[in-house]
Amino acid sequence: MYKHRNPYYWVFLILFLPVIGCIIYLITQVYNKRDAEKITSEITNIINPTKKVRDLEKRLEFSETYQNQVNLADAYLEIKDYNSAIPHYLEALQDRSQNNFYATTQLIEAYFNIEDCDKVVFYVEKIKEHPEFTKSRTQFLYGLALERLGNIEKAETNLKQIDIRYSFYEERLILAKFLLSIKKDDEAKEIINEIHRESQHMTKPNKRIYRATILEVEKLLKELD
Repeated sequence: MYKHRNPYYWVFLILFLPVIGCIIYLITQVYNKRDAEKITSEITNIINPTKKVRDLEKRLEFSETYQNQVNLADAYLEIKDYNSAIPHYLEALQDRSQNNFYATTQLIEAYFNIEDCDKVVFYVEKIKEHPEFTKSRTQFLYGLALERLGNIEKAETNLKQIDIRYSFYEERLILAKFLLSIKKDDEAKEIINEIHRESQHMTKPNKRIYRATILEVEKLLKELD
């Protein structure tokens, strides 16, 4: 309290009601302020996304740790600067003492977004035995990369893993379009119908988030009738 120069009445509350006074002080003056600072930081990052990158670049210059490399790479990925993200993920992967599953999945995301499908396949080979790989977005990107490389059968096997109810709406729509492209209309229509049914039970925030997906599903249903 003294360090942060809070109003003097806190002295009496803390001294005369030590347990209750301390609890009230911590809740109102410490934890709430931390939440406010976090929210302020998040708003700043939305308004000025490059500020987060600059801050993390300075942190990495000060200390070239594994986590600082990954944090900076993630920040580049968030602003869709994939070519800047990739070298930092690669540098982080040099540290063999770490569990590199997360960094590898992020690297795959970056490579997919610059349409380097060969690299996507190369790095998936390193993590595809990991238990978290199955039914993940990374496996889905792997399937899309295989499709673009012409391996349709293997692509279908991997893409279908993402067909999980009440989740992955955008990915499942892409899966349905893929099935239409290989003349599996009945399977595609089943997925589209499922997404449409699920959309009827979405919360209002989710309906806003997936609005474009829902509209496209409705359009496809009309075309397939």
